[in-house]
Amino acid sequence: MNALLLLGFALFAVRWTLHAVEPLAFTVRLETVMKHDDGAFLWFHPRATAVPGGVVMTIQKHLKVSDYYSGLHVMTRDELDGAWRGPVLPPELDWQRQPDGVTLSVADVTPGYHAPTGRVIAIGCRVRYSPDGEQLDDVKRAHQTVYAVLDPKSGQWTPWRVLELPADEQFNFARNACSQWLVKSDGSVLVPLYIGKSAVDRYSTTVAECRFDGVTLAVVRHGNVLRLEFARGLYEPSLIAVGGRYFLTLRNDVRGYVSASDDGLQFAEPKPWAFDDGTELGSYNTQQHWLAHSEGLFLVYTRRGANNDHIVRNRAPLFMAQVNPKTLQVIRSTEQVVVPERGAELGNFGATAINADESWVTVSEGMFMKDSKARGAEGATFVARIRWAKPNRLVALPSSPNSPSTSRDGRTSPGAADRLS
Repeated sequence: MNALLLLGFALFAVRWTLHAVEPLAFTVRLETVMKHDDGAFLWFHPRATAVPGGVVMTIQKHLKVSDYYSGLHVMTRDELDGAWRGPVLPPELDWQRQPDGVTLSVADVTPGYHAPTGRVIAIGCRVRYSPDGEQLDDVKRAHQTVYAVLDPKSGQWTPWRVLELPADEQFNFARNACSQWLVKSDGSVLVPLYIGKSAVDRYSTTVAECRFDGVTLAVVRHGNVLRLEFARGLYEPSLIAVGGRYFLTLRNDVRGYVSASDDGLQFAEPKPWAFDDGTELGSYNTQQHWLAHSEGLFLVYTRRGANNDHIVRNRAPLFMAQVNPKTLQVIRSTEQVVVPERGAELGNFGATAINADESWVTVSEGMFMKDSKARGAEGATFVARIRWAKPNRLVALPSSPNSPSTSRDGRTSPGAADRLS
């Protein structure tokens, strides 16, 4: 999630308008954070954000039932190359067991740093589980967007809170899930949502503009609603901004879609993702995410046609390629594999700017095929460290020579120099 991107990007807009797309080179270093495959659970949904003096990454246990997740665990490291600590489960982010046997949990979380307040916001979706791990739709507004807030200096998390939305029935189901959101230069937060009248309704997408005071995330208004009248509609939207414009990538069961906006609220009719030669991208029924650089816009995705039909929904390897922001097409010649396929699916991943030199793609191997282990998968959690050939002038963090560093128990201690500014 690119909450670090400072959206005072007007200086780049003129250059983007007047010049053709020039490929921006990058290299990839794949780092293994941990490996786990004990048959009881897999680590899943790792997503990271840089904070002054280090990195915070959230991750959950996939409990071997479809979309059945533990409470939210946290990993931390000092600087960019320190040893990883965790995962630890803060009690504020754990399951909430109800008297009727229902478990309240949160899934599909994306954390991001809110520089104006010095807080990390973790945004995801509330889930009600039966004792067997089935997702329930047994009460009104069972599926809503929730958030928790971390003070990186103290290491203290708040409990989950519901993002309050209008009473309109189109928000009865309203999720920010597996979705990149962003912070504008004035401190307001743009949160993409997929919405519907119920969990079985066809999904539509809108972007909510919110204010955040360091404690409460409150909706101010929302943009137009994007609809697609087939399959399950448009969902799991991810948002980015660069070159004076905003971009949404959207999941659909048949193919991925893309849309653009001048203000981050009113978006154009979505169009299917395609390569610059006109052929369909081939990404379907899974999420895509963005990386933005002052010199270019990039998409991270999975697709068909990569000798990967043995992977469920062709969800590996993870590709990254530059996007033409005018035509909204993927430039085929720039495509690279950033996380290789080893017999496991990689469809539930994160992407974020870390500093001016580096962005990360984070993912865990979903070992859901019978031959995943035989093909080489190990239940690994990866960080694909994208090293840019040119500094990314969109990214900045507040500098503080006394920035806190995170201690082994997930709390913080003073003294780590801040290398992320």
